[in-house]
Amino acid sequence: MPEPLRQNCPVIPDALWAVVAGLLGLAIGSFLNVVIYRVPADLSVVSPPSRCPNCGTTIRNRHNVPVFGWLVLRGKCYDCKAPISPRYPIVELLTGLLFAGMTLRILHLDLAWALPAYLYFVAIGVALAMIDIDHKRLPDKIVLPSWIVVGVLLTGASAARGEWGDLGRAGIGAAGLFALYFLMAFIYPAGMGFGDVKLSGILGGLLAYLSWSAFAVGAFGGFLLGSLGGIVVLATRRGNRKSEIPFGPYMIAGALIAMFVSSPISDAYLHLVRGN
Repeated sequence: MPEPLRQNCPVIPDALWAVVAGLLGLAIGSFLNVVIYRVPADLSVVSPPSRCPNCGTTIRNRHNVPVFGWLVLRGKCYDCKAPISPRYPIVELLTGLLFAGMTLRILHLDLAWALPAYLYFVAIGVALAMIDIDHKRLPDKIVLPSWIVVGVLLTGASAARGEWGDLGRAGIGAAGLFALYFLMAFIYPAGMGFGDVKLSGILGGLLAYLSWSAFAVGAFGGFLLGSLGGIVVLATRRGNRKSEIPFGPYMIAGALIAMFVSSPISDAYLHLVRGN
């Protein structure tokens, strides 16, 4: 919630705003399930209404309540009894929890005007991560418009706060991380998809808007998590060194971790380097 409004509503604690955001996240998570399934197939996310992928029957409104609908149906279609993947409620619950957690974090940083930008990132981050896992690509239909959306939201936040330094830092961060990924894709195209390059600028801007430490932790964190994921794939024999591993989820996870805990991580690193 914007700072002036928070000052006029002192009786409403941040935890309550987090609960509201969490409920909103559950609803958005339900929509993200549609996005995850339909966007890669080049289908409309508006129509037709949600339906069972097995029998094609439209899902009733009372069964379309996030998480609870799946529990009531016991993970099966009401009409044909075909199993419904538990990933649907997992996406809804994950989005709700991330919305709540991000709200608490951004309010704690006194950046309430920027909250819409970070909630938007959570939403597209969940969708892109799942799509990349399923199809090993990051659709331009989501990534490219997000450059504009995030830019407008962060610009509006800086205008409302009267603080333009954060926006300048975000611009430098977006350009810097995009340039790094572009260079890596140019040097070794087999190891870096251009979808990752396009996403990197969005992550760089959002991370740098918070701080340079968040930018550094988020940028490095994606590569670290990706390396660990590759090791796990090799160790469990689910692939080899030539296997195509989606990198988008690691980029997004690294950015989220940095948004929440960049300060402790950067402080611990500096402490280790200085040896005191």
